[in-house]
Amino acid sequence: MLARNRALANLKAGYLFPEIAKRRRDFLSKHPEAKIISLGIGNTTEPITPHIDEGLVQGARRLATKEGYTGYGDEQGMTALREKIAQVFYNSLKDCRQISADEVFISDGAKCDIGRLQLLFGASVPVAVQDPSYPVYVDGSVLIGAAGPWNGTGYEKIQYLPCTAENNYFPDLNRLPTNGLVYFCSPNNPTGAVATKDQLTALVQAVKQTGSILMFDAAYAEYIRSPDLPKSIFQIPGADTCAIEVNSFSKPIGFTGVRLGWTVVPKTLVYEGGESVNADWNRICTTVFNGASNIAQYGGLAALDSEGLKEMRQLTDYYLENARLIRHTLQNLGITCVGGDNAPYIWAQFPGKTSWDVFETILETCWVVTTPGSGFGPAGESFIRFSAFGHREELQKPASGLNGWHSRPSFDIVPPF
Repeated sequence: MLARNRALANLKAGYLFPEIAKRRRDFLSKHPEAKIISLGIGNTTEPITPHIDEGLVQGARRLATKEGYTGYGDEQGMTALREKIAQVFYNSLKDCRQISADEVFISDGAKCDIGRLQLLFGASVPVAVQDPSYPVYVDGSVLIGAAGPWNGTGYEKIQYLPCTAENNYFPDLNRLPTNGLVYFCSPNNPTGAVATKDQLTALVQAVKQTGSILMFDAAYAEYIRSPDLPKSIFQIPGADTCAIEVNSFSKPIGFTGVRLGWTVVPKTLVYEGGESVNADWNRICTTVFNGASNIAQYGGLAALDSEGLKEMRQLTDYYLENARLIRHTLQNLGITCVGGDNAPYIWAQFPGKTSWDVFETILETCWVVTTPGSGFGPAGESFIRFSAFGHREELQKPASGLNGWHSRPSFDIVPPF
């Protein structure tokens, strides 16, 4: 019989979010009366806004006409959408390197692109990730064979870059690999920390010095409200020669189920031998991907005109207000936390406790689902991520304390917990 793929055998049992869903189901089977508030998985909850929804509807209706029907489209995406993304998200930004449409590749979401990008670089490239970080950076590296087995605290061959309160959630750049891949997310998932221009400048310089390529995840850039914080890595000089940026429509306009994202691969980004990374990414996209849904792309176009951008701002403001309520509640209870100002996540610390123990306690006593910090990497232990993606009416009650999040009066989540 065929032997099992060794890379799959190396994966730690249970991807984080399905495990959370399982524990939620188990809890509800024991307590069917419980009214769960979900502040765990970062899944948007509010309806798609009217103008953007109309773009989807009209896109679908086109397919019912002889003139409007299309089959396969360009694997790289509609030219009009590629041009619009370049203009709205990059070329209108202060100090941003001008992006051309043929450097933008439309996809079915940032997570999917991150997985496909692993194919671009193969199994022999060293990998470094922020710790804590989005699990797909690590798990995708394991699946491609760029990481060894789980050793109890992390994956062998993965260089973890701790981002903690002690270093202001920015890694020690002396630990970057030589000729490797460096995954970096800002605003960060899960911590909600946002890198400054000086920090990103230092990061780009360090990546260039080590001959590495920076994989920059900007999926939460539209939540940035501070004008001095960069929204794209291409606002940093020199980034176009060492960085790829991944982004998504999921969180700014509620396309988590619609599926639409993009990746920017500058034509100035080349390998050691001078070959084009852009050309290779084009080959990957045209080989293993048939293009994003044309209906979804029409929705993306609607999101990027003036009315769509207005709705995007209103929706992200809604979730940021949720984040403010959650953070205010936690801080009033004496819990140390970051995030929630320029990002939809709040990173709360529970010293001396394991993340899964805190998760279980909050679930059983508050009927609130969160995300254990340890699921994002070794440095996430003793932390909990609270997601702002929820309904406002469920969040207004706890504004004076976590113990108001349901009718049971017994929970008081203050140190030492």
